[in-house]
Amino acid sequence: MGGYAPYVWSCYGLTAIVLVGMEWAGRRQLQLAQEKARRRAQMGAQMAVAENPS
Repeated sequence: MGGYAPYVWSCYGLTAIVLVGMEWAGRRQLQLAQEKARRRAQMGAQMAVAENPS
């Protein structure tokens, strides 16, 4: 690589780390959004039962 191997391989490594981090962050964000939606649905169901206790 004409003496540029450390630079090239460090760039590959950094890119891999960034991509893995972005994947992890995206999955975590999706998980949090699903959890929040689940909690909202539960609260909505509880509110409906509280308003109409038949």
